[in-house]
Amino acid sequence: MKSFYLTDPGMVRDHNEDSVIIVKNEEGSYLMAIADGMGGHSAGEVASSIAISYLGKHFKESFRNMSKVDAVNWIRDSVDEINILIFQHEKTHPESKGMGTTLVMSVLTKDYLLFGNVGDSSGFVMKDEKLHKVTYDHTLVNLLVSAGELTREEASVHPKKNVLMKALGAATEVDVDIFDCDMDIKEILLSSDGLTGMLDRESIEKVLLGKDTVEDKVLKLIQKANNRGGTDNISVAYLVREEGEDK
Repeated sequence: MKSFYLTDPGMVRDHNEDSVIIVKNEEGSYLMAIADGMGGHSAGEVASSIAISYLGKHFKESFRNMSKVDAVNWIRDSVDEINILIFQHEKTHPESKGMGTTLVMSVLTKDYLLFGNVGDSSGFVMKDEKLHKVTYDHTLVNLLVSAGELTREEASVHPKKNVLMKALGAATEVDVDIFDCDMDIKEILLSSDGLTGMLDRESIEKVLLGKDTVEDKVLKLIQKANNRGGTDNISVAYLVREEGEDK
Protein backbone atom coordinates (compact mmCIF):
# COMPACT_ATOMS: atom_id res chain seq x y z
CA MET A 1 0.00 0.00 0.00
CA LYS A 2 1.03 3.56 -0.65
CA SER A 3 -0.82 6.41 1.02
CA PHE A 4 -0.59 10.12 1.70
CA TYR A 5 -2.79 12.79 3.20
CA LEU A 6 -2.65 16.56 3.41
CA THR A 7 -4.82 19.47 4.45
CA ASP A 8 -4.53 23.06 3.24
CA PRO A 9 -6.34 26.23 4.39
CA GLY A 10 -7.08 27.27 0.81
CA MET A 11 -6.83 30.81 -0.57
CA VAL A 12 -9.67 32.56 1.32
CA ARG A 13 -10.07 31.19 4.85
CA ASP A 14 -7.75 32.54 7.54
CA HIS A 15 -7.58 29.22 9.39
CA ASN A 16 -8.10 25.53 8.74
CA GLU A 17 -11.08 23.69 10.28
CA ASP A 18 -10.36 20.35 8.55
CA SER A 19 -8.66 17.34 10.15
CA VAL A 20 -7.44 14.24 8.30
CA ILE A 21 -5.77 10.91 9.08
CA ILE A 22 -4.61 7.65 7.56
CA VAL A 23 -3.61 4.98 10.07
CA LYS A 24 -2.60 1.31 9.80
CA ASN A 25 -3.17 -1.02 12.74
CA GLU A 26 -1.15 -4.05 13.86
CA GLU A 27 -3.07 -6.50 11.68
CA GLY A 28 -2.52 -4.41 8.55
CA SER A 29 -5.99 -2.88 8.24
CA TYR A 30 -6.31 0.77 7.25
CA LEU A 31 -8.49 3.61 8.48
CA MET A 32 -8.80 6.79 6.41
CA ALA A 33 -10.88 9.73 7.62
CA ILE A 34 -11.55 13.41 6.96
CA ALA A 35 -13.57 15.76 9.16
CA ASP A 36 -14.60 19.24 7.98
CA GLY A 37 -15.44 21.35 11.02
CA MET A 38 -17.90 24.21 11.36
CA GLY A 39 -18.55 26.84 14.01
CA GLY A 40 -17.13 30.22 14.98
CA HIS A 41 -14.19 31.12 17.23
CA SER A 42 -12.10 28.15 16.03
CA ALA A 43 -14.79 25.75 17.27
CA GLY A 44 -14.93 23.97 13.92
CA GLU A 45 -11.32 22.88 14.10
CA VAL A 46 -11.95 21.62 17.65
CA ALA A 47 -14.91 19.51 16.48
CA SER A 48 -12.98 18.02 13.56
CA SER A 49 -9.98 17.36 15.78
CA ILE A 50 -12.16 15.58 18.35
CA ALA A 51 -13.49 13.32 15.58
CA ILE A 52 -10.15 12.45 14.00
CA SER A 53 -8.20 12.10 17.25
CA TYR A 54 -10.80 9.72 18.66
CA LEU A 55 -10.99 7.64 15.49
CA GLY A 56 -7.23 7.21 15.14
CA LYS A 57 -6.75 6.14 18.76
CA HIS A 58 -9.87 3.96 18.84
CA PHE A 59 -8.92 2.20 15.59
CA LYS A 60 -5.46 1.27 16.84
CA GLU A 61 -6.76 0.12 20.22
CA SER A 62 -9.92 -1.76 19.31
CA PHE A 63 -10.12 -2.68 15.63
CA ARG A 64 -8.82 -6.23 15.23
CA ASN A 65 -10.13 -9.54 13.85
CA MET A 66 -13.49 -7.97 13.01
CA SER A 67 -16.02 -9.48 10.66
CA LYS A 68 -17.74 -7.13 8.26
CA VAL A 69 -20.81 -7.00 10.52
CA ASP A 70 -18.60 -6.19 13.52
CA ALA A 71 -16.88 -3.44 11.50
CA VAL A 72 -20.20 -1.87 10.53
CA ASN A 73 -21.17 -1.77 14.21
CA TRP A 74 -17.72 -0.36 15.06
CA ILE A 75 -18.26 2.52 12.61
CA ARG A 76 -21.74 3.24 14.00
CA ASP A 77 -20.55 3.12 17.61
CA SER A 78 -17.54 5.31 16.81
CA VAL A 79 -19.71 7.98 15.18
CA ASP A 80 -22.12 7.91 18.13
CA GLU A 81 -19.23 8.34 20.57
CA ILE A 82 -17.75 11.26 18.61
CA ASN A 83 -21.15 12.96 18.62
CA ILE A 84 -21.32 12.55 22.41
CA LEU A 85 -17.79 13.94 22.82
CA ILE A 86 -18.67 17.04 20.78
CA PHE A 87 -21.74 17.75 22.91
CA GLN A 88 -19.73 17.17 26.10
CA HIS A 89 -17.12 19.68 24.91
CA GLU A 90 -19.85 22.24 24.21
CA LYS A 91 -21.19 21.92 27.77
CA THR A 92 -17.83 22.86 29.29
CA HIS A 93 -16.86 25.39 26.60
CA PRO A 94 -19.85 27.72 26.01
CA GLU A 95 -17.90 29.66 23.37
CA SER A 96 -17.97 26.57 21.15
CA LYS A 97 -21.77 26.25 21.14
CA GLY A 98 -23.03 25.31 17.69
CA MET A 99 -19.83 23.62 16.59
CA GLY A 100 -19.99 20.49 14.47
CA THR A 101 -18.21 18.54 11.78
CA THR A 102 -18.76 16.37 8.76
CA LEU A 103 -17.06 12.98 8.71
CA VAL A 104 -16.16 10.64 5.88
CA MET A 105 -14.16 7.49 6.60
CA SER A 106 -13.13 4.21 5.05
CA VAL A 107 -11.97 0.96 6.62
CA LEU A 108 -9.95 -1.41 4.45
CA THR A 109 -9.08 -4.95 5.55
CA LYS A 110 -7.96 -7.96 3.52
CA ASP A 111 -11.60 -9.08 3.37
CA TYR A 112 -13.74 -5.97 2.92
CA LEU A 113 -13.91 -2.23 2.27
CA LEU A 114 -16.44 -0.04 4.09
CA PHE A 115 -17.20 3.67 3.90
CA GLY A 116 -19.01 5.75 6.50
CA ASN A 117 -20.34 9.26 5.86
CA VAL A 118 -22.11 12.11 7.65
CA GLY A 119 -22.27 15.43 5.78
CA ASP A 120 -20.74 16.52 2.49
CA SER A 121 -17.17 15.27 2.56
CA SER A 122 -16.70 12.62 -0.14
CA GLY A 123 -15.44 9.07 -0.59
CA PHE A 124 -14.34 7.74 -3.98
CA VAL A 125 -12.83 4.56 -5.43
CA MET A 126 -10.92 4.02 -8.64
CA LYS A 127 -12.00 0.96 -10.58
CA ASP A 128 -11.18 0.09 -14.20
CA GLU A 129 -9.52 3.50 -14.66
CA LYS A 130 -12.73 5.29 -13.64
CA LEU A 131 -13.33 7.34 -10.49
CA HIS A 132 -16.60 6.45 -8.77
CA LYS A 133 -18.19 8.39 -5.91
CA VAL A 134 -19.32 6.01 -3.17
CA THR A 135 -20.83 8.38 -0.63
CA TYR A 136 -23.96 10.53 -0.71
CA ASP A 137 -23.82 14.22 0.29
CA HIS A 138 -26.22 15.18 3.06
CA THR A 139 -26.99 18.63 1.68
CA LEU A 140 -30.22 20.52 1.03
CA VAL A 141 -29.58 20.73 -2.70
CA ASN A 142 -28.80 17.01 -2.96
CA LEU A 143 -32.11 16.31 -1.25
CA LEU A 144 -33.86 18.57 -3.79
CA VAL A 145 -32.06 16.84 -6.67
CA SER A 146 -33.17 13.44 -5.35
CA ALA A 147 -36.75 14.75 -5.14
CA GLY A 148 -36.57 15.97 -8.75
CA GLU A 149 -36.92 19.62 -7.75
CA LEU A 150 -33.43 20.62 -8.95
CA THR A 151 -31.11 19.43 -11.71
CA ARG A 152 -27.44 18.67 -10.99
CA GLU A 153 -26.51 21.80 -12.93
CA GLU A 154 -28.92 23.96 -10.90
CA ALA A 155 -27.65 22.45 -7.66
CA SER A 156 -24.02 23.31 -8.48
CA VAL A 157 -24.81 27.05 -8.53
CA HIS A 158 -27.61 27.14 -5.95
CA PRO A 159 -27.12 29.85 -3.26
CA LYS A 160 -27.78 27.25 -0.53
CA LYS A 161 -25.61 24.50 -1.98
CA ASN A 162 -23.52 24.34 1.23
CA VAL A 163 -26.45 23.93 3.64
CA LEU A 164 -26.00 20.63 5.47
CA MET A 165 -28.89 18.35 6.44
CA LYS A 166 -26.74 16.18 8.68
CA ALA A 167 -23.54 16.66 10.70
CA LEU A 168 -21.91 15.49 13.91
CA GLY A 169 -22.77 17.87 16.74
CA ALA A 170 -26.01 19.00 15.09
CA ALA A 171 -28.35 16.59 16.90
CA THR A 172 -28.11 14.26 19.89
CA GLU A 173 -28.59 11.27 17.60
CA VAL A 174 -26.80 10.88 14.29
CA ASP A 175 -27.39 8.31 11.55
CA VAL A 176 -24.22 7.49 9.62
CA ASP A 177 -24.48 6.18 6.05
CA ILE A 178 -22.43 2.99 5.61
CA PHE A 179 -21.44 1.63 2.21
CA ASP A 180 -20.14 -1.88 1.54
CA CYS A 181 -17.78 -1.52 -1.41
CA ASP A 182 -16.48 -3.90 -4.05
CA MET A 183 -12.98 -5.08 -3.14
CA ASP A 184 -11.85 -5.09 -6.76
CA ILE A 185 -10.62 -1.51 -6.62
CA LYS A 186 -7.20 0.03 -7.05
CA GLU A 187 -7.43 3.33 -5.17
CA ILE A 188 -9.37 5.08 -2.41
CA LEU A 189 -9.74 8.86 -2.24
CA LEU A 190 -11.39 10.89 0.51
CA SER A 191 -11.82 14.65 0.28
CA SER A 192 -13.50 17.56 1.99
CA ASP A 193 -15.85 19.70 -0.08
CA GLY A 194 -13.05 22.22 -0.46
CA LEU A 195 -11.74 19.93 -3.23
CA THR A 196 -15.01 18.79 -4.81
CA GLY A 197 -16.40 22.32 -4.74
CA MET A 198 -13.53 23.46 -6.96
CA LEU A 199 -12.85 20.41 -9.15
CA ASP A 200 -15.34 18.15 -10.91
CA ARG A 201 -14.94 14.38 -10.94
CA GLU A 202 -13.32 14.32 -14.37
CA SER A 203 -10.62 16.79 -13.26
CA ILE A 204 -9.86 14.73 -10.15
CA GLU A 205 -9.80 11.52 -12.16
CA LYS A 206 -7.35 12.99 -14.67
CA VAL A 207 -4.86 13.80 -11.89
CA LEU A 208 -5.17 10.34 -10.32
CA LEU A 209 -4.63 8.59 -13.66
CA GLY A 210 -1.38 10.48 -14.19
CA LYS A 211 2.13 9.12 -13.66
CA ASP A 212 2.99 11.18 -10.57
CA THR A 213 3.75 9.70 -7.17
CA VAL A 214 0.98 9.34 -4.60
CA GLU A 215 2.31 12.39 -2.75
CA ASP A 216 2.53 14.51 -5.90
CA LYS A 217 -1.02 13.62 -6.96
CA VAL A 218 -2.37 14.86 -3.62
CA LEU A 219 -0.31 18.04 -3.90
CA LYS A 220 -1.49 18.57 -7.46
CA LEU A 221 -5.17 18.19 -6.50
CA ILE A 222 -4.80 20.79 -3.75
CA GLN A 223 -2.88 23.12 -6.05
CA LYS A 224 -5.55 22.85 -8.75
CA ALA A 225 -8.32 23.56 -6.22
CA ASN A 226 -6.41 26.63 -5.03
CA ASN A 227 -5.84 27.75 -8.61
CA ARG A 228 -9.62 27.63 -9.13
CA GLY A 229 -10.15 29.94 -6.17
CA GLY A 230 -9.53 27.79 -3.08
CA THR A 231 -12.62 29.21 -1.36
CA ASP A 232 -12.59 26.60 1.43
CA ASN A 233 -10.16 24.44 3.36
CA ILE A 234 -8.99 21.52 1.21
CA SER A 235 -8.24 18.04 2.59
CA VAL A 236 -7.30 14.89 0.71
CA ALA A 237 -6.54 11.34 1.88
CA TYR A 238 -5.36 8.95 -0.84
CA LEU A 239 -4.43 5.25 -0.78
CA VAL A 240 -3.20 3.09 -3.66
CA ARG A 241 -3.08 -0.70 -3.62
CA GLU A 242 0.08 -1.85 -5.32
CA GLU A 243 0.31 -4.61 -7.92
CA GLY A 244 0.31 -8.09 -6.43
CA GLU A 245 -1.46 -7.16 -3.20
CA ASP A 246 -4.48 -9.23 -2.21
CA LYS A 247 -7.84 -7.90 -3.27
